[in-house]
Amino acid sequence: MIKSLDSAASGMLIQQTTVDNIANNLANANTTAYKKSRMEFQDLLYVSKGNFTGKADPDQQVLSDMQIGSGAKSVANVKSFGQGTLEESNRELDVAIDGQGFFQILVNEETFFTRDGSFKIDAQRQLVTSAGHALEPAINVPENTENIIIGNDGTVSAKVAGQDQLQVLGEIELATFTNEPGLQSLGGNIYRETPASGEPEIARPGEEGNGVLRQNFLERSNVDTVSEMVKLIVAQRTYEINSKVIRTSDEMLSMTNNLIR
Repeated sequence: MIKSLDSAASGMLIQQTTVDNIANNLANANTTAYKKSRMEFQDLLYVSKGNFTGKADPDQQVLSDMQIGSGAKSVANVKSFGQGTLEESNRELDVAIDGQGFFQILVNEETFFTRDGSFKIDAQRQLVTSAGHALEPAINVPENTENIIIGNDGTVSAKVAGQDQLQVLGEIELATFTNEPGLQSLGGNIYRETPASGEPEIARPGEEGNGVLRQNFLERSNVDTVSEMVKLIVAQRTYEINSKVIRTSDEMLSMTNNLIR
């Protein structure tokens, strides 16, 4: 009887974690380039109750060996790096990645990665993210720049007042990983490489499997709100069922305690 209480409690706990994850996905439904995450679960240790004779069968020659599980646990929260919808912004410093790849940015002299291409020009005339992190390799924008052109291949050019020819400012390179879900999410649309993700492979957009850049566009999150709401309903009902198991087990224990010899 006690095992049913523990198993149901573990079920309620993982459904609570599921709801927390769904809430985070829905909260970021309009976050630029946000990637949704999903929970993964495993069943817990099984206890053998023996076969139909009431004895354990270590050689497993009897298929009717009774095994009772101990519930479930959450083991991973996996990011899904599927492509988000590209939305036109009509702003020349907005750049979306159409396909695989991450922008490289510097945070406290360390290289991190992001899909958020809503760039700005800081006081040093460098291209930076909305949080002020410089793009890597650095792109410096001259004074009196009238407009900036970012090609699909990552080439950044500027039309400077008084000059007839476009001035090439540099190139945006993209990083790809063997195992993207292995990246560590740090918040602020920033990721850090880990041993699980592998080392980044750097290449120009459109080369070696990298996506291409789309100027005047931003990538929306890949959260499907309808799908998340369905998952929320399922998690709520599963939570209710597990709580009912606890109530039923408690009632059975109460009946046992009230037995009169």
